[in-house]
Amino acid sequence: MIDKVYVPPIKIQGIKTKIVPLISEVAWVDDNITWIEPFMGSGVVGLNLAPKHAVFADTNPHTIALYNAIQSGKITSYDVREFLEKEGKKLEEKDEKHYYYIRDRFNEEHNPLDFLFLNRSCFNGMIRFNRNYQFNVPYGHKPKRFAKAYVTKIVNQVKRLEDIFPDVDWKFKCQSFEQTISEADTQSFIYCDPPYIGRHVDYYDSWDENHEVRLHDVLVDSGAHFMLSTWDKNKYRKNEYIDTVWKECWKVNQEHFYHVGAKESNRNSMLEALLMNYNPQNVPAMKKNEESYIQMSFLDEVANA
Repeated sequence: MIDKVYVPPIKIQGIKTKIVPLISEVAWVDDNITWIEPFMGSGVVGLNLAPKHAVFADTNPHTIALYNAIQSGKITSYDVREFLEKEGKKLEEKDEKHYYYIRDRFNEEHNPLDFLFLNRSCFNGMIRFNRNYQFNVPYGHKPKRFAKAYVTKIVNQVKRLEDIFPDVDWKFKCQSFEQTISEADTQSFIYCDPPYIGRHVDYYDSWDENHEVRLHDVLVDSGAHFMLSTWDKNKYRKNEYIDTVWKECWKVNQEHFYHVGAKESNRNSMLEALLMNYNPQNVPAMKKNEESYIQMSFLDEVANA
């Protein structure tokens, strides 16, 4: 199990930081497979499992552009520090006026550094675009957001990527989940973290039943091992699609607490589910670990429907 989870430079809602250790226990990963993420998001899962070969994809071109720029050396950790210190100082002086100036500039020029700035100073770390594909998240009203310690934290997150990239074969692509999964083969492991049906809205389009069924079908057709993150239930309702669309999958659960929204009533625990097309007890890493935390705590909840 992973002892320390590294946070990526991009911050998003619903980030999988807290369940990365669980995923690492039951993911079928080694140096001979290609890790494929059709819904990269922040990339926190794959960036922590750090497989030798990987394809990270997303329909958000701006996250992909940032990671490609860091990988190619076009943007360095030094550049990030210089940029955030400079723009952070202006934000402290001009407050929301400077935030909206950067937002307008980003929507015109699509500079990855502007995107990083907005991501770290907007409301609640949201990534949201309007129908014209313009970033439209309001200001987070923290003029002293880019204090020295906070900038250093982001710089270190970028520096870790710089240290990883020379030793791995990773590709970052802006494309649909269908295209990404179609490129997989039987030596691939596909990890999917799609918008949670009935709960979230995707960057550009709503995620509905048609998307959920389509994702299931292309995953099954790929012939690869796959894992899907989704929600199982909370105190109000249950995810009905687990027992219908994904009924043939194995399931592992973990409770997760979400801090979304200002009201305490919006801060609720939810049972997360990992759905797999293989028995997690057969994962090589788990076979070697007779005292696996997952074996003791979660596999009693695994069922092959």
